[in-house]
Amino acid sequence: MTVLVERKLRDQEREMGLTCRLCGSAELRSFLDLGATPPCELFLTAEAAEAAEVTYPLHVRVCDGCLLAQLPPLITPEETFTEYAYFSSFATSWVEHARSFVDGAVGRLGLGAGSFVVEVASNDGYLLQHVVEKGIRCLGVEPSANVGQAARDKGVPTTTAFLSPETGADVRAQHGAADLVVANNVYAHIPDVVGFTEGLRALVADDGWVSIEVQHLLTLVQRTQFDTVYHEHFQYYTVLTAQRALASGGLALVDVELLDTHGGSIRLWARPLESAGEPSPRVAEVLAAEAAAGLHTAEGHDGFAEAVSRVRDDLVAFLIEARRAGKRVVGYGAPGKGNTLLNYCGIRPDLLAYTVDRNPYKHGRFTPGTRIPVLPPEQIAADRPDYVLVLPWNLRDELTEQLSYVRDWGGRLVFPIPTLEIV
Repeated sequence: MTVLVERKLRDQEREMGLTCRLCGSAELRSFLDLGATPPCELFLTAEAAEAAEVTYPLHVRVCDGCLLAQLPPLITPEETFTEYAYFSSFATSWVEHARSFVDGAVGRLGLGAGSFVVEVASNDGYLLQHVVEKGIRCLGVEPSANVGQAARDKGVPTTTAFLSPETGADVRAQHGAADLVVANNVYAHIPDVVGFTEGLRALVADDGWVSIEVQHLLTLVQRTQFDTVYHEHFQYYTVLTAQRALASGGLALVDVELLDTHGGSIRLWARPLESAGEPSPRVAEVLAAEAAAGLHTAEGHDGFAEAVSRVRDDLVAFLIEARRAGKRVVGYGAPGKGNTLLNYCGIRPDLLAYTVDRNPYKHGRFTPGTRIPVLPPEQIAADRPDYVLVLPWNLRDELTEQLSYVRDWGGRLVFPIPTLEIV
């Protein structure tokens, strides 16, 4: 992008009143512009698929001041999460990941029968069910009424609410301070990052712990994972920007773990400022890796958009050639990330006949924007397609095993990210 174009965009952003949600700076630079798409989890009924559909710009910017990568809050969490299509328990590997985390946290923190654990954005109880099994008192704070009810049905205490400083204070007053507060895959989903962090601080005991899992911007860039950009994700963190976000609410980062989940995530361990102490050497190691990749300067974020366009070109070229050769391609999975990919690449049913998903909520519906039918998984074996495009590529090992039957008729799996691969 030329200096003149960049300057013009910044002038337009100032006129629009766009400012950094963490530090308030009006100096925002373009990082990745994916055009305009509908919200990624608003799957369409057959009737809705024949009607007009609202789209919103999907344009990530980086703050020149604090370096937080962010989307403008064009849609509210209330619009997305009051009724939600994503149920965590349908991903077997994710449930096992949660079990492993609970086992580790109990040992690391010495949690027992007298402890109290709170999970924010607890979904359908995929994680807290393991806490319940250990006889540890717990509570889920989940904004989506439908998935929260699923958690209660399996015996996980859950309250329906969005976290705010007030909600955190109310939960603390009713149930006591939490020894551990868990916030997995939610820290990117809230536009009021300062208020949410203050809510975490309100929940946790003065000597307690907060554990946050969120995708790492470093791996997002290194592996061209642009499909994890969607309207539900308001910001994208490095460890550096996560430190700054945590500090805004009275928390300090004390340790970090690198995870394989969601294509590459970080687990942030934080404590109240007054009890935090010095951060572990791992924090310095990850900060050094980010700096080496250029992500500790605003200019270091440049160039990602060009890499993303190459991924799009390769996938679309493959689908067009497959169609010309008379081959049939279908999809596996209907995740939110898949809808970003489908919309950005302009993939419609002429190139991808349908996709399948284990979640019955999505069956008989259509993907937002691209209107690709979502069917039960059994449809693949019935149709025996030539290729299966795996949209939740982050579950590669799990899904390669689940789809091993595709080789029975000579079918092949297609993974679009980080680069096109046919196996």
